[in-house]
Amino acid sequence: MPSPAKSGRTLILGHRGASAHLPENTLASYEAAIKEGADGIESDIHKSRDNRLLMFHDPTLDRTTNGTGRIRDQDWAGGMEHVRTKAEPVQPIPLFEELIELLMRPENRHLVLNIDVKIFSVPDEIFPLMHDVISSYPSYETELSPRLILGLWHPLFIAPANRYLPSLTKFHIGLSTHLARKYFWDLDGFSIAMPMLTSQDGQKFLRDCKAAGKGIMTWTVNDGQDMRVARTWGIEWLITDRVGFAVEARKQWEEDPSVLQMGMLEQLRWSWSNWKHYSIPQAMFLRWFEDNLTKNAFKAGPLEASLIKPKEREETEAMMVDLDRAGEAMARS
Repeated sequence: MPSPAKSGRTLILGHRGASAHLPENTLASYEAAIKEGADGIESDIHKSRDNRLLMFHDPTLDRTTNGTGRIRDQDWAGGMEHVRTKAEPVQPIPLFEELIELLMRPENRHLVLNIDVKIFSVPDEIFPLMHDVISSYPSYETELSPRLILGLWHPLFIAPANRYLPSLTKFHIGLSTHLARKYFWDLDGFSIAMPMLTSQDGQKFLRDCKAAGKGIMTWTVNDGQDMRVARTWGIEWLITDRVGFAVEARKQWEEDPSVLQMGMLEQLRWSWSNWKHYSIPQAMFLRWFEDNLTKNAFKAGPLEASLIKPKEREETEAMMVDLDRAGEAMARS
């Protein structure tokens, strides 16, 4: 995997490809991001009912395609393979195997793929399928796996990821530096929404990551000044919809580092320029984020349960089943 720390560069990942001007999460979008100079691709993954892996962001087809309904409830064969994007140029939904094939072309062997695994996926189902695709290449351990970053939102995904995809780099994706420290500190790095890094705690988190040798990404950075700020913070990976714009911005500051300098007034103006930098909206985001993790994951429940060892978790779940049965018996009596 390209090392930002070794190269000294800020590396650029195309968010769902070159999604600023092409249908997101499509081969056309990925290929455009590559042509525009991206160092890698960020994309999302889902499993269909017939065990095919689709590169798609939402759990449902409705927002971006002419299809409807949940991906996990539909077959690829004879169904979603015929779905097309609403945005032009009209594109089919790509499969994971097609994106991997793109990365394995000789001219693309330098590219990284950041795979965003959604919390409602079932890790013991999706990770083995991913392994089957990755391991189908004889040289995958040396030429493919080192270029794949597995993005995990929920702590319950860590153990299955280590079991089925042990050779992949693993980052936590999230909004909360507190949860990142508590549940994910043993991972290789973090992908944190940029506004959440503007606070004192966010800045301390960045310093601690650097001291511990953790990789750090931020998203979704589309504004030129935000890109400059992220660079001055030492962010290693920028995830952006505007790949060509980001590549040009990087070229400018590499040729003339003075463009990164910001006066005190400019720094203050930037800090107050976006409502997402304010503490109250951030507190609301964090509350929503933790609620989403506890309520909408494939296995709902308090995050603390993720810290229980597998055997203890089995015993706890068995106890909860017994309690439920006892409650039902009391209700009937």
